[in-house]
Amino acid sequence: MKSLTASAHLEPDSTSRVSVFDATGDDEPFVTLRIGGKLVDVALIAQPGTADALRALARAAEEAASALDQITDTTTDGDA
Repeated sequence: MKSLTASAHLEPDSTSRVSVFDATGDDEPFVTLRIGGKLVDVALIAQPGTADALRALARAAEEAASALDQITDTTTDGDA
């Protein structure tokens, strides 16, 4: 990954979108994974050969979602 550090908060209404771009002239095909909200849109650009990196990102996102589920379950149980 090329170096960039940014922060953005996901909100319940955040959207995700995948777009596929075919090869044109000398350019390779690529896909974008866009995650957005009202003020910020983050786009990840993936070229051929980076599918494993996207899969690793998907696994990390699933792990984060599971952690949030556990936090929510713990908070809900603690409130009762």
